[in-house]
Amino acid sequence: MKILNSILTTFLVIAMVGNCLAEGASPARPNIVIIFTDDQGYADVGKFGAEGFATPNLDRMAEQGAIFRNFHVAQPVCSASRAALLTGCYPNRIGIHGALGVHTKVGLGDGETTLAQMLKRQGYVTGMFGKWHLGDSPPFMPLRHGFDEFFGLPLSVDYWPGHPDLITNFPPDVAAIKREYPNLPIYDGEKVFRPEMTIDDLNHLTTWYAERAVRFIEKNKAHPFFLYVAHSMPHVPLGVSEKFRGKTKRGLYGDVIEEIDWSVGQILDALKRNGLDENTWVIFTSDNGPWLCFGNHGGSAKPLREGKGTNWEGGTREPCIMRWPGKIPGGADSRDMFMTIDLFPTIAKLVGAKLPDHKIDGLDVWPIISRQPGAKNPHGAYWFYYEVNQLQAVTTSDGRWKLQLPHTYQTLAGQPGGKDGVPVPYSHHQIEKSELYDLVNDIGETTDVSAAHPDLMRQLEADVEEARQDLGDGLTKRPGSGHREPGRLTE
Repeated sequence: MKILNSILTTFLVIAMVGNCLAEGASPARPNIVIIFTDDQGYADVGKFGAEGFATPNLDRMAEQGAIFRNFHVAQPVCSASRAALLTGCYPNRIGIHGALGVHTKVGLGDGETTLAQMLKRQGYVTGMFGKWHLGDSPPFMPLRHGFDEFFGLPLSVDYWPGHPDLITNFPPDVAAIKREYPNLPIYDGEKVFRPEMTIDDLNHLTTWYAERAVRFIEKNKAHPFFLYVAHSMPHVPLGVSEKFRGKTKRGLYGDVIEEIDWSVGQILDALKRNGLDENTWVIFTSDNGPWLCFGNHGGSAKPLREGKGTNWEGGTREPCIMRWPGKIPGGADSRDMFMTIDLFPTIAKLVGAKLPDHKIDGLDVWPIISRQPGAKNPHGAYWFYYEVNQLQAVTTSDGRWKLQLPHTYQTLAGQPGGKDGVPVPYSHHQIEKSELYDLVNDIGETTDVSAAHPDLMRQLEADVEEARQDLGDGLTKRPGSGHREPGRLTE
């Protein structure tokens, strides 16, 4: 009888362990942390060449993890970039273009699957703290798209009539628009935390997001979790707490970046303190390049060309650092190309999740991220759209060759940017014919080498035709067949 009881007890323990695994309680399932800043330039991290300020926590994260110097967002602007990160799709595939406005009638569609929804189905707890910007009406907000917790803003901080003492210095037409914006609320879940953001609130945002993130980690340390920290900074108008104000040679912009770096340190320390270091994949990057027209209140993309709002490298190539001890080799410095759309399927593969039934554009790039010998990007090419479905550039998946298609782009044309939060106007230049750039030998996109590579031009033109057939092209008036509708308000 004792032997029988022992056998039964053993089977009971095995069954209980099996149930825990099925219910998502396995500690082997990694926590996922994505830190996504707003308008931070390629050169605005120490390891990427920052000047006038320091980022010791990000530098430490890089030493313990890996730097990715050829990591891109799908579009060089707020809403579109975030849509790509969260769904694994080119944003124009799912009907998200540019930066969505106040009280927009469109937003992230119910039929799309976000990272949060995919991970919830695998037993994850999900939390988001920061800027959403995928629709500011209730049906489009984070808790309706897979997040258990949310604290932050529905929009960018510039959709706000309370700019600190700067609105009177804007050009009259810009000032008139901004004065007409409704109050910008801060949300806690679906409840309003502040009906009207104040200047003092603006200065506290980065600290509040860090505190909420740490609290979320501590509360959920016994469960697998997905933490998405989407900082409102360093998007203008800049806000920083007193503990960092006036600390850097770079001025307010440098102060803001140092506070973001501090917040990264708070998250890393919380993971270590709670014994989660070895089982957490932390990803740090930005949503697009720097807003160069703001000058000393904008960042730097050196040595890249242009910045936010363009499909030159300065608009889409972002500083990227990833850390997962034992899984991502420490001290690695990679120039392999991949994109935010690839994170969704890569994470899905790691946690054993099924991909959505509808088409997504990203592919599993874990061999590249984990630095496996001989790893190659599985894509044929990457497509870069902007404006209303304009196909503006195509890049080979190894990241070497980039074809810039005829289009108009914004530029400062070598002129200085604005000062103290007041922008200067861009001029607009036209690319008259397709231009080819060798990004390995010419990262600044200075010399068109199309005449020397006719075979490569034909290959890339075939990639362009594939993109136009699938997603269309507003520049050549091609409709495309692969679009899905965004979410739309019915009232």
